Amino acid sequence: MTTKYSEEFKSSIIAKLLPPHNVSVPDMVKETGIPKDTLYSWRIQYRKAHGATVANVNHQTGSFNNEEKLAVIIETASLSEIELGEYCRRKGLYPEQIVGWKNAFVQGTSAILNKAEREQMKEQQSTIKQLEKELNRKDKALAETAALLVLQKKFQALWEEPAAERSTSRSAKN
Repeated sequence: MTTKYSEEFKSSIIAKLLPPHNVSVPDMVKETGIPKDTLYSWRIQYRKAHGATVANVNHQTGSFNNEEKLAVIIETASLSEIELGEYCRRKGLYPEQIVGWKNAFVQGTSAILNKAEREQMKEQQSTIKQLEKELNRKDKALAETAALLVLQKKFQALWEEPAAERSTSRSAKN
């Protein structure tokens, strides 16, 4: 037996399931008695029709700037695990995200780079690899040249007449 719900009622329930309220589906089931599968499908349909919420877009694209990240870290520093979970649901974040930001700030680097910074980083890495290959090639060429010079000197030393023999052979010719 299917129950028909008015669009206004659906909209009010969906609004509670999305940020800033972020009420969990099991809590909404207890509150309204609507089956969880129905609530999940309403939420999915809404997201498909209207796109992701602002908080989810920020989460997906990593568009929090460093000041916002620092503010979140400061706000959550003294929260318990349960309070942190509630805070994250309200803001559309994950606790792991906040921990990652905190670690990045402690290390002095931002863990999330924007697209331009990633492209620049890739370009720099490829340039570094190319220069390292060229340096290795030149090192090998230099080592080969040094080895050839050493062999040439040894060869000349073997085939040259000793100085004493040269002086005796010249005096004998005269």
